[in-house]
Amino acid sequence: MNRLIQKPYPSLLALVGGLFLLSSLTSCNSSEGKEDATEAPTGPAAVDVFALKRGKLSSSLQLPGELVAFRDVDIYAKVSGYIKALHADVGSEVRQGQLLALAEAPELSAQVASAESKLKAQEALSIASKANYERILEASKFSGAVSKNDVDQALAKRNADLAQLDAAKSAYREVSDLKKYLEIRAPFDGIISARNASTGAYIGPAGKGSEFPLFVLTEQKKLRLVIAVPEAYTGYVDQNDVVSFSVKAFPDKKFTGQVKRQAGALDKRLRSERVEVDVINNDKKLLPGMVAEVNVPLPTKANTLIVPKSAIVNSTKGVFVIKVNNGKAEWVPIKKGLEADEQVEIFGSLAEGDQLITDATEEIRDGLPVNVKK
Repeated sequence: MNRLIQKPYPSLLALVGGLFLLSSLTSCNSSEGKEDATEAPTGPAAVDVFALKRGKLSSSLQLPGELVAFRDVDIYAKVSGYIKALHADVGSEVRQGQLLALAEAPELSAQVASAESKLKAQEALSIASKANYERILEASKFSGAVSKNDVDQALAKRNADLAQLDAAKSAYREVSDLKKYLEIRAPFDGIISARNASTGAYIGPAGKGSEFPLFVLTEQKKLRLVIAVPEAYTGYVDQNDVVSFSVKAFPDKKFTGQVKRQAGALDKRLRSERVEVDVINNDKKLLPGMVAEVNVPLPTKANTLIVPKSAIVNSTKGVFVIKVNNGKAEWVPIKKGLEADEQVEIFGSLAEGDQLITDATEEIRDGLPVNVKK
């Protein structure tokens, strides 16, 4: 039994010795690798740079807009009466001054007749007082025929009658003008887009017999395209700029117009400026109320500094470009402007000709040396 127990010992010793030798070799190799790694040189990062230049960047802004009539007016009767005849209906194209409807008001005709009779009576009185004054004045030229007081009274009567005549004329014109209001005419060229009365209907001024307007007249050959330009882009929109747009009714057609009016103030709720574009619509394909998809060009005002997007670093501290200054990286804070075609308009403490790193990353630390590729 003792012999059987002692046999394995030589093999066990050989195994332990082999493991120890392997461990020693591995440790030596590891140490040598670390020494090699430590001894490897670490030079400055090699980077591509470009010379900063000025340029003009053009972009565009997509905005929703609404087409509205250039002029749109509710037409009410100025005096109360009844519709005698209608000369226009929905869809009628009318010219300025064209008769749209004729009303009648019997009481108004009576007022005109009364004013006319008063005017004629006053004219007769004025003629008589004038003649009387002239006779007295002629008689006063003979000594003792007429007193000075009689002449003054005759003159005062003539002047009073003349004043009454002027008042009668004014009253007659006033009533006559009211009668003209029974003729309802178009204030400008356009199309009748609504009619709310028929022959025989009672009409009158707004709130006095007419809840709805008699007609709605819309100018359709010229429209306003209303858009709301966000605050950040208001500086790029100018008078007479040409914009293009499309509508759902004609998705394959592009329409254009010119910027003609700007509000000059921001909407306090939307933080945007109201801009109106004049659109010529001679073929009347476009209709007021249509929603448009508008393309607003946004060219830069003058030559500005332009860089590729890859040259900008967006970090937690802000937005930067990295300038190479005396062989070292210098982080320069900037503000971005328009973006188009992988190019960005920037503003900051930079000058034309500065050397900027093309592919800027946060790994290129501020102040570290850099190696510019040739």
